[in-house]
Amino acid sequence: MKVDFTRWLPAIAKDSYRKTALSVVGVAALGGLALAPTVAAAPVTSGPHQGAVAAIDLATGKAATAARQEDQPVESGLTTGSATGKPPAGKPSREELIPHGIEGAQSRIPLDDAQLANARAIVDAAKKTGVGDRGAVIGIATSLQESKLYNLGHLGAYNDHDSQGLFQQRPSSGWGTPEQITDPEYSATAFFSALKNVGGWQDLPLTTAAQTVQVSAFPYAYAQWEEQAADIVQQLW
Repeated sequence: MKVDFTRWLPAIAKDSYRKTALSVVGVAALGGLALAPTVAAAPVTSGPHQGAVAAIDLATGKAATAARQEDQPVESGLTTGSATGKPPAGKPSREELIPHGIEGAQSRIPLDDAQLANARAIVDAAKKTGVGDRGAVIGIATSLQESKLYNLGHLGAYNDHDSQGLFQQRPSSGWGTPEQITDPEYSATAFFSALKNVGGWQDLPLTTAAQTVQVSAFPYAYAQWEEQAADIVQQLW
């Protein structure tokens, strides 16, 4: 990977619907990228590409503020439940959001306004497609793994084939055109439509449900985001 990233800092492009897509030419995509909507699971490999994570952090400006993030709230604009442990009025409970319990160690990142807007788009699509709050948790966790909730455009030479958007969906695998899969509403709806075709997805662990849709090389990576995804959904639902 080249040393000088200054030429490749994000270019923000907005389509006619003013959906924001982040395009980083020459920056590696995150591990665990989507293939086709209906394919059998891929074998497990060693884990997410650390260089890819670092590159997207740098391109999105995260690296510049990493030293200060430890002192900041883990979720910008979000809380994590009441002091009594009960969900706010009208919000889904922890048991509804995480019915099978947490799988393994959990990861958590701060969220900026762009990430929160994309999270809201995913939650709205979950409501419209009828997958409910549990489906929304699966969708948010999947996007946290695939793109850190950034609506990524094509990443140039380091792109994973033609993967783009919140879920790193591929036009060549039938997910839609580049314009469609970088529209948060469209990409989330496509993800949930595929999830609904997974038999018994409501009863599956999150990582299994997500992997059946995404067909990632890193099928167990989704589980690490379940707790933060549940917190996000509980606040935005």
